[in-house]
Amino acid sequence: KATASITPQHWQPHSGLLMTNDTSGVNLEEAIPCIALSKNDSYVMSAAGGKVSLFNMMTFRVMTTFMPPPPASSFLAFHPQDNNIIAIGMEDSTIHIYNVRVDEVKSKLKGHQKRITGLAFSTNLNVLLSSGADAQLCVWSIDAWDKRKSVPIQLPAGKSPSGDTRVQFHSDQVRFLVAHETQLAIYDASKMDRIHQWLPQEPLSAPISCAVYSCSSQLVFASFCDGNVGIFDADALRLRCRVAPSSYCPTSGVVHPVVVAAHPQEPNQFAVGLSDGSVKVIEPLESDSKWGASPPADDGVQN
Repeated sequence: KATASITPQHWQPHSGLLMTNDTSGVNLEEAIPCIALSKNDSYVMSAAGGKVSLFNMMTFRVMTTFMPPPPASSFLAFHPQDNNIIAIGMEDSTIHIYNVRVDEVKSKLKGHQKRITGLAFSTNLNVLLSSGADAQLCVWSIDAWDKRKSVPIQLPAGKSPSGDTRVQFHSDQVRFLVAHETQLAIYDASKMDRIHQWLPQEPLSAPISCAVYSCSSQLVFASFCDGNVGIFDADALRLRCRVAPSSYCPTSGVVHPVVVAAHPQEPNQFAVGLSDGSVKVIEPLESDSKWGASPPADDGVQN
């Protein structure tokens, strides 16, 4: 399927201020960049190997910095009901629950063996979900910050438990998406049971670099290290269609997508951040209006 792509313009506020992370004494080649936007879009927190910075989105000014390394932060998430409470995943495998207002770590959660690579809150279940480079998933109570359950993701035979594991809740706040280089999977967080799993296979056989739900949670957009993008039905992870790298990237084969983001209102539009630092916004052709047709039972592919 062909696509229309747009190269966004770099926007800068009238004040001329740019939100810049504290990188003093940081080796940027090894730093893990992380960023999170508050629920009401008023604040953004970000880090790149140094202190975590909290920015005001209206003025772009730094409100405060905190949590100087070591260890450095590796993933950030705002509490969905209180912008003063922040979950900070660390390189040393712990999760710090930090209160910005009183400048204090309220709880330190220990359950992973390697650095934290994903955090997601569910207000429906009142839990924090975490994932790590140890291929473990942990569920924590938001009330007492105690661990409810821990399960390993089921890796293909011969694969070692390494690499980033990312998690994102479905709009129902019960099911969640797991993205690992070896698989996509859907879990039920209330039981921590796996519902569906999809493993890379032709014509999408390269390792997965990132995957997210669409804003409607009806689709999953997944990018692959060879430049392909797969678009799946979210309920059963059936492949709807493939976006070939040649349709959006003239230097495909050299440049590949490292991150995917879904548009917050347009369910068929998404952006890919490429390894050369560029961003492409991709949507179906106007004549098609949506991605692919209902998938056949054999997971066939429509190009």
